[in-house]
Amino acid sequence: MTIVGIDDTDSRERGMCTTYVAATIADRLRQESDASVARVLLVRLNPAVEYKTRGNASLAIHTDCDPDRAFATACDRLESLAETDDERTNPGLVVADHVPEADAIPADVSRFAHTAIRDHLEPADAATLIERRGYRSWHAGDGRGRIGALAAIGAWAALEEWTHEHISYRESDRWGTPREVDHESVFAAAEWGYPAVWDTVDRGEDETVCVPHTPGPILYGIRGDDPDAVRSVADRIESEPVAASRLFVTNQGTDVHLRDGSIGTVENGRAYRVEGRVASEPETRRGGHVFVDIEPLAAADEEDGDAEGDDRSAERLTCAAFEPTKRFRDRVRALRVGDRITACGEVASGTLKLEKVAVRDLVRTERVTPTCPDCERTMESAGRMQGYRCRDCGTSAAERAQRPLERDLETGWYEVPPCARRHIAKPLVRGGFDAPTHPER
Repeated sequence: MTIVGIDDTDSRERGMCTTYVAATIADRLRQESDASVARVLLVRLNPAVEYKTRGNASLAIHTDCDPDRAFATACDRLESLAETDDERTNPGLVVADHVPEADAIPADVSRFAHTAIRDHLEPADAATLIERRGYRSWHAGDGRGRIGALAAIGAWAALEEWTHEHISYRESDRWGTPREVDHESVFAAAEWGYPAVWDTVDRGEDETVCVPHTPGPILYGIRGDDPDAVRSVADRIESEPVAASRLFVTNQGTDVHLRDGSIGTVENGRAYRVEGRVASEPETRRGGHVFVDIEPLAAADEEDGDAEGDDRSAERLTCAAFEPTKRFRDRVRALRVGDRITACGEVASGTLKLEKVAVRDLVRTERVTPTCPDCERTMESAGRMQGYRCRDCGTSAAERAQRPLERDLETGWYEVPPCARRHIAKPLVRGGFDAPTHPER
């Protein structure tokens, strides 16, 4: 048995798609080598790495083809299809002589895959492990594509949760031209398949999320939990002719990229799940981006100071809901200082780019300057740490008063809409979360 891993064949400007390359290799193995293909994995790697093209996908073909024959066939297809004229495209191929079962894949290869999804690796890391394991490999450019190719080899052992995507491809003479996909049929198919099939459309934005806008071979891709359901939804879509299609087993929609982190220790280029307390009022900045700071929960447990004696923790993390997250920004704007949340997303330039938020506890009252019980005028500060005093009556109060606060949020999980969702991020409709959910459709 053989596992064929490939990565980095596409280009931001020129198109192509690594899923298409993998699909053509799988078809060639079956047609020319009389081999069977058990499955094709579509493995999304760390979405925060700077070298990715779009979705940072790597592919693995599980086949019973002879490894030498598989290697020769894959090399031929990669040399023919990879967009190597783009200097940022550095395709890689790794072929392993393994039974594609989790317990047959070496532990160090499995760890490599897990690291590629959550952390950063260099071409030399892949080259060293490939040599140690005696795998066949090929690459063009700087060899960076071998990172993803090797990670795809180890993914079946590294990961436990899998979903599916059914991808339909265009006729080659249509690549780079506007796609002809009937809008209404996509929405009707999405409604029929939901919730087992998700992120097909964005109802709030009236957008067919499954139809890409890049100049590549994909016509549309249907994602979901059930393989039969994604095929059925694809069959219901009216479009230009479909040249070919392929079902992929994938880690999309699983949140496997998120690691548990803490404020003050998060690092750029990685994605985290962080607990915190809202420490600043949400601010909408130029471009419609919304920013809010959070601080460690320990700071929330400290006694609040008065208006003129507040001494908050300096350890904060800025979270951002950028304009493409659309209506999700309203959820972030509705946060108030003191709310306890779990923030999930990628960290870049010291800012956590929000993918989803769990509201754990809402502030239900606000502290305001007390009112004089005699004259009903607003009191004034009596000085630092000296409470408040009514200038006219001489009455005093030791601290601020509490007033009920109307809230537009409920506790539970909120997410960016489908049009802004990362491939690897888990939609709330899939379930398995530790609080009530408010799914976007």
